[in-house]
Amino acid sequence: MTQAPALSVLIPFFNEAGNVHPVLDEVHAALSGIDFEIVCVNDCSGDATGAELAEAMAMRPGTVRVLTHIARRGKSAALFTGLREVRGTWVQLLDGDGQNDPADTARIWHARIAPGAPPRLGIIAGKRNSRNDSGFKWVQSRVANGVRRFVLQDDATDTGCGWKLIRTAAFRDLPFFASMHRFLPALIKRAGWEVSEERVNDRPRLAGQSKYGFLGRLGAGIFDLIGMFWLVRRGGYGVAAEWNDPRGG
Repeated sequence: MTQAPALSVLIPFFNEAGNVHPVLDEVHAALSGIDFEIVCVNDCSGDATGAELAEAMAMRPGTVRVLTHIARRGKSAALFTGLREVRGTWVQLLDGDGQNDPADTARIWHARIAPGAPPRLGIIAGKRNSRNDSGFKWVQSRVANGVRRFVLQDDATDTGCGWKLIRTAAFRDLPFFASMHRFLPALIKRAGWEVSEERVNDRPRLAGQSKYGFLGRLGAGIFDLIGMFWLVRRGGYGVAAEWNDPRGG
């Protein structure tokens, strides 16, 4: 791993035993022909996730790197741990449960990034074609996305989708706080970058169970949205004329 790749695939894992090898194998197959690396962050899993990640790194030392939290810190912290290590110009966020389809990454990469992405484009957020959830969870997500979009004006309609392709420079402009991964389009727009959406596939998780319950998600979502509303209204960052920064154009 001496030369920086064009794309870093960043995948957080927490208790995803049984999913590690299928997810990583699929990423390798789908991204064949693209210069990429995979950075996996194990958020202090209590099952065989760590052992499976070690096996994956041993099998593919040229592309797979693993970082292991010494204490559980949540998805946002795992993403920021990985962000400190990624070397690609773009970062693809995928969930460790197999619900995101890396074939979407290859398709959108060849259509929008490889030909030359607009310099101010900061994020391409996935919008799921279909939801593999119960009717109640679907309604809950629709209401939550509508309220969030009305309050934050973040140009995104499905921030619950884990598939997000982000310019690394834009990602590194963001402040860290717990659950910030739920507001990436709003945060990137606040930092002066442009937000775009693409339709992506949504699939059932490969194995295991979801880590998010309704009451916990609802309570955290309300308080986080209030905090984000305050943050967005406090304005964005300055851009100096002397910087070679696309946001200054």
